[in-house]
Amino acid sequence: SVFKMVLRATLFLLILSVPVQWTTKLGCRLQSLNTNGYNRDGDIIIGGVYPVHTYRIYPETPFTEQPEPASCYSFNFRVYRWVQAMIFAIDEINQNPNLLPNITLGFEIYDSCNMIAKALEGSLWMITGKKHPVPNYRCNLCSQLAAIIGTTGSRVSIPMAMLLGVYKYSQVGYSATVPLLSDKNKFPSFFRTIPNDNFQSYGLVRLLMYFGWTWVGIMAADDEYGLVGSQLVMEEMAKAGACVAFYEIIPLHNSKEKIQHVIDVIKKSSVNVVLVYSGEDKWSPVITEIARQNVTGKVWIAPGGWSISSIVFTRENTETLRGTLGFTFQKGEIPQLKEFLIGINPFKSLNDIFIQEFWEKAFDCNWPNQTTVNINSGKNKNLCTGTEKLEDLNFVYSDVSGLRFTYNIYNAVYTITHALHDLQSCKPGGGPFPGRTCAKIQDFEPWQLLHYMKNIRFKNNAGKEIYFDENGDSPAVYDIINWQLTPDGILKYIKVGSANFSASKGKDMKIDQSAIEWKEGQTKIPHSICSESCPPGYRKATREGEPICCFDCIRCSEGQIANQTDSTECQKCPDDYWSNEAQDRCIPKSIDFLSYEDPMGATLTSISIFAALITAATLCIFIKYRDTPIVKANNRELSYLLLLALMFCFLCSLIFIGYPMRVTCMLRQVAFGIIFTLSVSCVLAKTFMVIIAFNATNPNSRLRKWIGPKLPIAIVCVGTLLQVILCIARLSSFPPFPEQNMKSQVGKIIIECNEGSNTAFWCMLGYMGLLALVCFTVAFFARKLPSSFNEAQFITFSMLVFVTVWLSFIPAYLSTKGKYMVVVEIFAILASSAGLLACIFFPKCYIILRRPDMNTKEYLM
Repeated sequence: SVFKMVLRATLFLLILSVPVQWTTKLGCRLQSLNTNGYNRDGDIIIGGVYPVHTYRIYPETPFTEQPEPASCYSFNFRVYRWVQAMIFAIDEINQNPNLLPNITLGFEIYDSCNMIAKALEGSLWMITGKKHPVPNYRCNLCSQLAAIIGTTGSRVSIPMAMLLGVYKYSQVGYSATVPLLSDKNKFPSFFRTIPNDNFQSYGLVRLLMYFGWTWVGIMAADDEYGLVGSQLVMEEMAKAGACVAFYEIIPLHNSKEKIQHVIDVIKKSSVNVVLVYSGEDKWSPVITEIARQNVTGKVWIAPGGWSISSIVFTRENTETLRGTLGFTFQKGEIPQLKEFLIGINPFKSLNDIFIQEFWEKAFDCNWPNQTTVNINSGKNKNLCTGTEKLEDLNFVYSDVSGLRFTYNIYNAVYTITHALHDLQSCKPGGGPFPGRTCAKIQDFEPWQLLHYMKNIRFKNNAGKEIYFDENGDSPAVYDIINWQLTPDGILKYIKVGSANFSASKGKDMKIDQSAIEWKEGQTKIPHSICSESCPPGYRKATREGEPICCFDCIRCSEGQIANQTDSTECQKCPDDYWSNEAQDRCIPKSIDFLSYEDPMGATLTSISIFAALITAATLCIFIKYRDTPIVKANNRELSYLLLLALMFCFLCSLIFIGYPMRVTCMLRQVAFGIIFTLSVSCVLAKTFMVIIAFNATNPNSRLRKWIGPKLPIAIVCVGTLLQVILCIARLSSFPPFPEQNMKSQVGKIIIECNEGSNTAFWCMLGYMGLLALVCFTVAFFARKLPSSFNEAQFITFSMLVFVTVWLSFIPAYLSTKGKYMVVVEIFAILASSAGLLACIFFPKCYIILRRPDMNTKEYLM
C-alpha cells in the first residue's frame, strides 16, 4: 500500500540522514539518491517538486554489491513548462510593489522523477536546507521556507503530504485529486488548486446519465488515483441506476498478458462506452495496444488524468480515440507567459540544472562537451550553440492555448504569496495567535503560515476568486471536452460543455450536444444499454443473477398503469378508474346498468309489455265468454285472478330495468315474490278444485262440502300471506339498496341492487318453489282423472315448465355478473309466466275462439 511505501521510504531517508561528524571515520553508509535541485536565493523560499523526467529505471539489486540509484529518463516538455510557470509567477510577484513589499521570493525546485523516494528526499532537502537531509533541523538560516508546491499525481503526493504534515509545512497540490487528501486529520497541511475527485466522479456519472448510458465498462489504474476514483464512480452509478458491465485493473507495470486480458474483455463485451480512470502513464501503453489491434467503435470517457494527454492522443491512436469525451480542469490564461517561456536561454539561467537537457531535446542537438552521435539513428547531431530560437519551434512547451496544470501552479504560487502577505500585514495586538500576537515575516513557524493558508481568499489577475474550503479543496469547475478529427487527420480536443458544482442543481452542467463528434465521425448519440427501455404501460423485471440494468419488460396487469418510461412497478388505478388500452393512463370506468336504451333492456321491455297485453287479451276473452261451459268449468274467478296476477308478473319485470334506486331496489324483489306467489297459489287452488270437483261426483263423498269459493280463496290468501310476511321481515331487517359494483366487470362500474341478505332472497324463492313443487305433485297425480278436458294435465305441464325454468335460473344467476344477473332474472320471470299462460290458458282460448263446438257441457262431461 501507499502507507507501507511511505514508511519504507522515510526509514531509508532517515538512515541516510543520521548526523555524523565528518571528521569521524565512517564505517558503512548507504548511498544517497544524489539530491540535486534548481534554486534561487531569496528572503523567503517557495519549494516545488515536479516530475521533469517522466520515467525511471530501477537497477537490479543482487545484494552482493552496492546498488546503483534509480535513474530517470524521458525529459517532459510539459512539466518543464510548469517549472517555468512557477518561476514566472515568482518573478511577477517580486516586481509587484503591492505584494510582499521589501521581501524577495526565491525558489527551490526538485525533480521527483515520479518516484516516492525522490519526492520525499526533495522535500527533506528543502526543509533542512542541506544536500544531505537532516530531519528536524533547518540548516539554511538565510532563507525561510514558506511552502512547497507539488507534486504530480496522488500516488506520490500522499506520502509527501504525510511528511510535510508532520512539520506543518503547507503543501499546495496542483494535480493530486484523490479524495483521501481532503482528510485534515491525516493531511493537516495539504491544500490544492485542483478539484477533489469526488466532484469529478459525480460529474462523470452525470455525463453518462445525460446521454442515457447505463451499461458501462470501467477500467482503473492499480494506484490510489485509479482505485479510489473508480470506486467513487461505481457508487454514484449505483445511485443513478446505472450498471458496470466489467471492471478491469490496468497494471502499474507493463505486462503483455494482463494488457491482452483487458483487451479481450473489451472485445467480448457488448458495451459501447468505457470509462478509464487512470493517469496518462499507465493508460498510454494499454490504449496503444488496443489501437494496434484495431479495437474501434467505443466511446471512451476520460477523467482529468488523461483527458488532454499528448502521449495518449497520438496519431496512431486516432481511429480508436476519436469521439472521446472527457472531464478536464478548467483552463486559464496567464498574460505574458508565452514571451517568458520562449525568452529563456542557457546562458541566462546558469543555475537551471534542466535547461541544457531541455535545449538538447528541443533542438535535437548536443552541447560540445557531450557525445555528438545519435545512438538510435547512428547519425551525427548538430552542436548546440545557445543561439537557437524557441519561437521557431511549435511544441508542447510553448503552447499556452490550454493551460490547466500550469494555471494551477501559477495560482498556487499566488496563494502562498497572499498568505505570506496576510501574515506580513498583521497589526500588533490584532494577531490570531496567543496574546493576539503576530508572526514575523522574517522568522515565522510553518504552522503560523498554515493559519493564513486556511483562510485565504483573493482574486487572481484574470478576476477568478481563489479560496479553499474547510478540507483545503478548490471550487469544482471543469471543462467537458470532445476529441475530434481535424481535416489534417490530427486529433484535437474541443470544449463542448462545462461543469461548475458550486452552482445550483440544474445549472451546474451545460453541454452543447450539437458540437460533439462521436466515434467514426457520427453525429447520432451512441447507445450503451443492456436492455432497451420499457415504454409506458410496461414495468421492468430484473433478470435473475444479472445487474439491474439487464431486465425484461412486462406489461402491466389490467387496472394498473405505468405512465413513465422504465417504470419499476405498475400503479393501481383508483377503484372508480381503469387503465386505458395502452395502460399508461387511468380513465374513469364506464357506468353500466340495464337501461331502457340498452338493446337488451329495450327487447325485454317490449317482450314484457307484449306478454302483458296478450295476458290482458286473454282476460278479456275469458270475461266475454264467462258464461260458456269451458270458462265456468275452470273456476272462472280463480282464472280471472290468475290472469291478473300473470299480467302483473310480466309488468313487474319492468321494475328491474332502469337506473337502480332505493325505492326500485326494495320494490322489485318484493313485487316479484308476492305476485308470483299469488300466481302459484292460484294454480295450486285450481289444482285442488279440479281434484275435489272430480271426486265430489260421488253422492256419498265428503269432499262435496269443500266445493265453493271458500277453499280456493283460503289457499290463495294463506299461500300469499306467508310470502308477504317473509318479504316484510326481509325489508325490515335487510332492506335492499343500490350500490356501485367496481369489481365484477373489467373497466366498468355496475350500478346494481344489493339484495341486503342473500339468505332472505333465497328463502323467498325457496318458498315460491315449494308451492310450485306441491302444485306439480298434486297435479301430476290428478292427470289421469277421466274427463274430456282434464285441466290437471295442463297444470302439470305448466308447473313442469315453471320448475324447470327456476331450477335453470339458479346456476345461471350465480354464474353471471353485473347487469346480466338482472337479465337472467327477468328472463326467468318472463319464461315462467309465459309457461303458465301458455299451458293453462292458450288451449282454452283455442277452444273458445276456434272450436266452439267443443265448448259445450256435453263435450266437457
